[in-house]
Amino acid sequence: MQFKEIVGQEEIKRQLIQTVVENRVSHAQLFLSAEGTGALPLAIAYAQYINCLDKSATDSCGVCSSCRKYERYIHPDLHFSYPFFASKDVKIAVDVLEEWRTMLLADPYFDLDIWRQQLSADNKQANINIAECHDIIKKLSYKAFEAETKVLIMWLPEYLEKEGNSLLKIIEEPPANTLFLLVANNQEHILSTLLSRTQIVKIPKLSSQTIENYLIGNNNISGEQASTYSFLADGNLIEAKLQVAQSHNDNAEVFAEWLRMGYGNKVLDLVNFVDQAATWGRENQKNFLKYGISFLRECSLLMSGADSLVKLPARTLDTAQKLSKHVLDLNMASAIITELEQAHYHIERNANPKILFLDVSLQLVKIIKFKTLPKGTQHIYN
Repeated sequence: MQFKEIVGQEEIKRQLIQTVVENRVSHAQLFLSAEGTGALPLAIAYAQYINCLDKSATDSCGVCSSCRKYERYIHPDLHFSYPFFASKDVKIAVDVLEEWRTMLLADPYFDLDIWRQQLSADNKQANINIAECHDIIKKLSYKAFEAETKVLIMWLPEYLEKEGNSLLKIIEEPPANTLFLLVANNQEHILSTLLSRTQIVKIPKLSSQTIENYLIGNNNISGEQASTYSFLADGNLIEAKLQVAQSHNDNAEVFAEWLRMGYGNKVLDLVNFVDQAATWGRENQKNFLKYGISFLRECSLLMSGADSLVKLPARTLDTAQKLSKHVLDLNMASAIITELEQAHYHIERNANPKILFLDVSLQLVKIIKFKTLPKGTQHIYN
């Protein structure tokens, strides 16, 4: 993978290239980012650039023997480690290496849910176990086959538990010409002993304009659609792509109408909405709830007088302004966001969607129509 294939992140690309040019590549680096920013593709492109036989000032050549193998993720000195779902046939990460390569070749922008689907792992627990740690130590103890630098890219080291301490010695005192690149989303969940031995490279979120331009250039959608998806994604390209792929894409209008139903206490309409929402499928339901959370946060900015910070598309902005002026207040918005966040949590855990959306709809009526702000509400989603 070359730097030019990565969406945005121009400043980070320049910084990484500069470390190679100035010969100051730290042997253990942690690429820390939110989901969907391109941290994993950046780590791969960085490793390819380091080992490219004919690199330029801006990118790897893409055609030398090293680059050709990197492009297919089959270079003998490029190693991957990642969370997997152990079974009698899967003991270490390399047991699902072909599936990993297939995933990367299809689209290097993915998250753990997409990886789980690739492996048909259902609700199994992912981790990086002690056997995987021992395998890492073993393969990195060998001399490099071809490249000047051996590279281990570990995706989501958050899934290393205390067994990860077995890697500390090899990270602190690595074999010659060995590079560790860890790619993480949540610093708080990483072993502190591991953090202290790495140089942190913070990868910023993608801008809304960067995602919007990408969606317009790579999908047959309008600028307004791209703007809506970009707003909902909040810097997450994975989420933006999922939004495009989903057939249910009128979240703005449906969500606003749902709030109006709650305000008008239109019980029959709410029951019809619940029946409809129950048929959407889990991903569409999650996207709808996430849209509602994002929408209400923008409404909160409007009600706080921070209009300049609002990122809603023009048509949706008009709806938000009307709701913020005539229906909602800040306390209501905060209470509804809490309800939606809880609903999203339970949808992810296979809650009954009909019961869930009925419960949330009743909470909307209480909050908006009767101005009753729930405290410690008991939910019956499951």
